[in-house]
Amino acid sequence: MFLPAGRLDWLRGWIFFVSYLAVMIAATFYLWRANPEIVVARSTLFHRGAKLWDRVPLVLLVVLFMAMFPIAALDDARFHWSTVPPWLTVAGCVLCSLGIAGSVWVLRVNKFAEPGVRIQTEREHKVVDTGPYAVVRHPLYSTAFFLCGGVPLALGSYWAFVPAAIAVLVLMVRTALEDRTLHNELDGYKGYAGRVRYRLVPGIW
Repeated sequence: MFLPAGRLDWLRGWIFFVSYLAVMIAATFYLWRANPEIVVARSTLFHRGAKLWDRVPLVLLVVLFMAMFPIAALDDARFHWSTVPPWLTVAGCVLCSLGIAGSVWVLRVNKFAEPGVRIQTEREHKVVDTGPYAVVRHPLYSTAFFLCGGVPLALGSYWAFVPAAIAVLVLMVRTALEDRTLHNELDGYKGYAGRVRYRLVPGIW
């Protein structure tokens, strides 16, 4: 972030960097104690047997999420293309916190939440329907909405919403494709989908 910012005294950048790093370290330690399998599973982007169609959207999501940071740095710290008031920066930090807390909850209950889409037969893959999975079928992706909305505001950049918005669209397409795969290949998923109707947003989709 600080290279495109062109300065080391970018206050919003430092506040975000230090707080985000601290929260992520704490979340990793917590998950290592609560569900160590998921920490190991998510240490690799692509596992053997991952669907080939998933490579493009997964890489796109990583690139788009990372793109928010240099764009925000160029905007808020160097060129000042947009002006985000302090109260929206605070709101962005709250959204980021909700997103991280939600993702930790998801990863706490689902040891099968690998980055790539595949049926994990060697791990006796089964449907998880407790916790956030009792509300929507893909809650980890739902938490990404909070991050995509929170990061640009926390870093003081409306322009960072451009990659964030594209990431949301890619995420929705990927969710639909993954949902179809699970319907076709994971035992018990059709029944689960009949009980939990919505993929990402309760009452909407």
